[in-house]
Amino acid sequence: MAEDHARALLTRVGLGDKRDTPAAQLTYIDQKRLELARALALSPGVLLLDEWLAGLNPSELQVGIALVKMLREEGLTIIIVEHVMDAIRSLCDRCVVMNAGRIIAEGPPAAVLADREVIRAYLGEPDA
Repeated sequence: MAEDHARALLTRVGLGDKRDTPAAQLTYIDQKRLELARALALSPGVLLLDEWLAGLNPSELQVGIALVKMLREEGLTIIIVEHVMDAIRSLCDRCVVMNAGRIIAEGPPAAVLADREVIRAYLGEPDA
């Protein structure tokens, strides 16, 4: 039944105890969790998260990273567009960095984030 599926999804993303709370009354991280539950309701083979962690405070960020990590460990393929480097370091096996529509580096996050062209593109010439 659809209602049982919805309850299971809310529990899966950490909102089981808030299933009767109107979306407008949820905290920002809980609104993000609700967005995720809505996407998961379609049982995607690949989940695209575009800046999903943006705007979270440090403690919320850790909750968000843990949630994405859990989904990944469950076997869900996730493509994440993200500028939060803590998330990239802890969630990604492979990283692709683009600048002006062109790939400038790809590979393991540690190597890509240390790449001189990536540093130059995102931090500026003096920092490269």
